[in-house]
Amino acid sequence: MNGCESTHDWEAVFWDIGGVILALDSVQRAHTEFVASLLERHDVETTLETAIDTWQTTVGNYFRERDGTEFRAAREGYHRGIAAIVGEEVPRNEWQPRLYEHVRSSLEPVSGAPETIGRLAERDIHVGVVSDIDDAEGRAMLEEFGVCEHLDSITTSEEVGRTKPDPAIFETAIAKADAEPERSLMIGDRYTHDVKGAAEVGMCGVAFGADDGPAVSYRIDAPEEVLEILEGERPDTA
Repeated sequence: MNGCESTHDWEAVFWDIGGVILALDSVQRAHTEFVASLLERHDVETTLETAIDTWQTTVGNYFRERDGTEFRAAREGYHRGIAAIVGEEVPRNEWQPRLYEHVRSSLEPVSGAPETIGRLAERDIHVGVVSDIDDAEGRAMLEEFGVCEHLDSITTSEEVGRTKPDPAIFETAIAKADAEPERSLMIGDRYTHDVKGAAEVGMCGVAFGADDGPAVSYRIDAPEEVLEILEGERPDTA
């Protein structure tokens, strides 16, 4: 066993955002629509496919340049991606409102996630979010899905200055909840970052689409199945 035996004494449930609360394909759709609007607005003579490739490569390289788990704001990566497509820097106050307008109109939640978080909020348990995301962007997404009002804490990599799987981000979340790590669930879609990172500070990793591995305490196929863990109805996978 990995210390996460089935129990009715859970103290906290933490959720990742991307791929767990937020459907990632809707993010890709929002960015595609935004890049298409850039081409039209700035009369850029290239194909949408080429522009998307430039966007993804530039933003991806920006994140790969960081030092270990050092936080890097996505908004700076977007700024660079836009400049690479347009051929010159575009003022933030021009592109940022338009990007977030596309995001707000396109984002969709993972089916069942908002409803499950709402049901968890009715229980005597801490409900939080732990996510590698810009603070304002993360809160805006959660508000859009009607989730913010049900959360007891939101811990972002921008707040902590480190990204998962750095122990600092998980330890910060646990401290906010005043919970014991072994009585805390961390639901994530990435094995190394979410599940293994949480397990290394003593939390119980819940894999939702994440790869298998020794750090997985529970595996779920739908957000609602978290409720079965809390009721002791889902066996530990270890």
